[in-house]
Amino acid sequence: MSKKVDYSLYLVTCRELLPPDKDYYESLEESLQGGVTIVQIREKTAETREFVEIAAKSKVICDKYNVPLIINDRIDVALAVHASGVHVGQTDMPVDVVKRLLPVGSIVGVSCNNLDHVKTAIDDGVDYIGIGSVWATKTKSLTSPLVGVRGVGVLLDALEGTEIKAVAIGGIKSTNILRTLYGAVSQSGHTLDGVAVVSDIVSSNDPQNAAANLSGIIHKFKAQEHLGPAMIGTPLTGKGVLRQALQIFDAIKTTSPLVHQITNTVVSTQSANITLALGASPIMATSAKEMQDLSKIPGALLVNIGTLVDDTKEGMLASGLYANLARKPVVLDPVGVGASQYRKDAIKELLDTWQVSIIKGNAGELAALSGTSEVESKGVDSVGDGFKDPISFVKNLARKERCVVALTGKVDYVSDGNSVIALHNGHEMLGRITGSGCMVGSCIASFCAGQTSLPHDDEIITRGFANQYMLYAAVGGITVFNVAAEVAVASGNVRGTGTFLPALIDALYHLSLDEIVLNADIRICT
Repeated sequence: MSKKVDYSLYLVTCRELLPPDKDYYESLEESLQGGVTIVQIREKTAETREFVEIAAKSKVICDKYNVPLIINDRIDVALAVHASGVHVGQTDMPVDVVKRLLPVGSIVGVSCNNLDHVKTAIDDGVDYIGIGSVWATKTKSLTSPLVGVRGVGVLLDALEGTEIKAVAIGGIKSTNILRTLYGAVSQSGHTLDGVAVVSDIVSSNDPQNAAANLSGIIHKFKAQEHLGPAMIGTPLTGKGVLRQALQIFDAIKTTSPLVHQITNTVVSTQSANITLALGASPIMATSAKEMQDLSKIPGALLVNIGTLVDDTKEGMLASGLYANLARKPVVLDPVGVGASQYRKDAIKELLDTWQVSIIKGNAGELAALSGTSEVESKGVDSVGDGFKDPISFVKNLARKERCVVALTGKVDYVSDGNSVIALHNGHEMLGRITGSGCMVGSCIASFCAGQTSLPHDDEIITRGFANQYMLYAAVGGITVFNVAAEVAVASGNVRGTGTFLPALIDALYHLSLDEIVLNADIRICT
């Protein structure tokens, strides 16, 4: 039976990280005042007498705030100071021995890095597991591979049906804690019970405020957690979705929001021109050195890996991280991700570093991203007829990645993990020009930027995480682009692929609300 313990903000001490002239006990008490809910004393180099003294004084402080004290590794120290429990690693004393030595009711936690570790922990009947490392960390040398934010969900799946709690550890700080909480979720929706923090609190000159900031983020997230992937939950209708899309379309025209694009150099000019035709303002910047400044300008970010190289990848990593911190929507276009292991590794790194709002791709790209072999790809193109059940596929991928997913093809499918919308517009000419998919990404990002210019009540919703607002943006961006293609061909100005692209840009530039309403074919699937 799991003890009634609040694991939400789990402090792991490390005296070596204290600022100069900062007293350890003073720092500990201030962190408790800031909202730390459980403390683990970790002393890898202290002699036994010193360790016992530190633990005993720490327990007095923790008892003052009714916070459990856990000892890392050392059962003897835990017994000496009457600590609440012990945390052990995979190479430390076996859990069954630990449980025999500790008093009944003691808390026992164990570090887990893979599924086998979790299964063993379940069999051993531990109270909680520490999953990590989630991020790269300098507080301890890593002997096991990084789990990554998205890898945590796989381990959480194994805890279904148990009372064992889960805490993420490794490199967690104020700049990535929300990404950790939001992205670390199982297929069934099992989320973390807490996060373990070291340097962000211990190294602070003001640990009380550092802890309070982290605690505030955790509580705000947990207040939203029950809302699930679709944070609004309003029942959808085709007309209702179209009405929302038109509202965003109008906002783009009136506010000209910035759309920052790190995109395929093959179609960079077309993407910029498409963005301008919609009424938005493009900036095609790739250097990691300017990403923090660019994130301060309201709008949206598009990351397209079509011509991926190491230098642009560094810019992509930085841009998404700063966009998350600035609550800006992030659109990811995993162009040709199935073509090479380099691209697959890059996408994994990007998705483990920042939270994406919308993933847009064709069947081959999304199949490669999800790890299924149902659809093959050839370069940037899909091979075959696509998924047998595209509706279930996009819904499941949206739930797994905690974002809106747009599957493009003859019929486009968009899902937030709750609803699925089928879009039946477009023209075959789009498949005969280079970069039509990349330009769709620019349109979606423009609609995300337009959406952020509209008033919203909820702070987390404005972060661009999975919700119906981002669903409207994805549907709107795809619909206006495809309707513009139909209007361009119907104009009689298209004689082939050479004249189609400028006609498409012109049609998008002149596209009216009436033309969208008249032509849009939006159908709710679920």
